[in-house]
Amino acid sequence: MNITISGASGLIGRRLLRVLGKAGHTLHVLSRHGGTNLPNGVRLSVWDPGRLPPSASLEQADAVIHLAGEPVAQRWTAEVKRRIRESRVMGTKNLVEALSQLPRRPDALISTSAVGYYGARGDEILSESSAPGSGFLPEVCVEWERAAQQASAFGMRVAIIRIGVALDKRGGALGRMLPPFRAGLGGPLGSGQQWMSWIHAGDLAELFRWVMEERLAGVFNGVAPFPVTNSEFTRELARALGRPAFIGVPQFGLKLLFGEMAQVLLDSQRAAPRAAESSGFRFRFPQVGPALGDLLRE
Repeated sequence: MNITISGASGLIGRRLLRVLGKAGHTLHVLSRHGGTNLPNGVRLSVWDPGRLPPSASLEQADAVIHLAGEPVAQRWTAEVKRRIRESRVMGTKNLVEALSQLPRRPDALISTSAVGYYGARGDEILSESSAPGSGFLPEVCVEWERAAQQASAFGMRVAIIRIGVALDKRGGALGRMLPPFRAGLGGPLGSGQQWMSWIHAGDLAELFRWVMEERLAGVFNGVAPFPVTNSEFTRELARALGRPAFIGVPQFGLKLLFGEMAQVLLDSQRAAPRAAESSGFRFRFPQVGPALGDLLRE
């Protein structure tokens, strides 16, 4: 298949390029940066999500995978929040508008979202049919998903993957945790009782491939079947590294460091991948201990 991917220079995108390339697909990347280093044979088109993407990057595509978006894991200012919203909502609207103008449209649009859609939900088990939460991030996710779903109005199959904490030692949450944990300075965040809906980055890339190749539509929680509390995750990571993990970060400390964004680290989301499992997808790493062991051996 011919696949166009936006945001492929990020953590998830790099994994996805390897998985799809190994599966024999032809890849075309949309990136802000013309100098993006890509595997051999991958085409590149420059795209600013504030504009419509070049039609040539979409004309031969059988499927489009949309990953692009401003990173959430940074201190939120008014300007950062504007970029987070516009890069996702307006970027998706611009992509869908460009797709609508093609004489031959791709079969599928597979777009990302986040389990932040659900907001803070305590111990509630969250399926794909659960209602959205309230607050900045849930509101962004609702608008983001609504923009992607517009592609179904002109016959495209639309799938949305709500991503949890994607684990990869090269970056993301795990990449930031490793230095303090290796120094014996790790510990739970806040009370540590908040649920973490995590997924091995390799399983996440395979889930994108599965949804595309199996021609699936709808919403999928991109999380492993067994979420853990932050304290349980801390304990498993410390065990994998052979280090103690007693130095927690209190809630007020997180808010001093990250401001409003600290709430994302404290919100509890116990999401279940019911749609993925019912479609026949099998996770290679359903449990966090073996997942961390594999990632740290990579």
